[in-house]
Amino acid sequence: MFDPAPNELNDCRDLFAAHGLRCTRQRQVVYAALAGSREHPTAEAIYEAVREGQVESGISLATVYNTLETLTQCGLCRRLASPGGPTRFDAITDEHAHVVAPDGRMMDLPDDLSQRVMAGVRDPELIAEIEQRLGVKVGRISIHFATE
Repeated sequence: MFDPAPNELNDCRDLFAAHGLRCTRQRQVVYAALAGSREHPTAEAIYEAVREGQVESGISLATVYNTLETLTQCGLCRRLASPGGPTRFDAITDEHAHVVAPDGRMMDLPDDLSQRVMAGVRDPELIAEIEQRLGVKVGRISIHFATE
């Protein structure tokens, strides 16, 4: 069950203002549910958590999807493609690596290991070669380790 503390909702208000985002109760509740989860939830999981906690019982699944899209666009969360599963969301926007379980669950690689992995692929020469050979511009590095 999800039940945000008043301080969490106030923190959302400050964070939204810093990102130039209008603060609404529904946005606060969706962001607090996302930020409070380390499970990289789907939109449906956030919807269920918010409704089960009766924090925002009138919220629709469409509103959750729209809110997650807005939060993604302003940089407050990121969308994670889950191989063979639904899209998941992460409130941690710094580059870091994930481990993907066969059932689609995603877990953050521990920070020390994630930093080592990311350092290995942040080589400017490697990035330049990827961009040149594929004719793309790399904007973000996202690494997923899949378990068996």
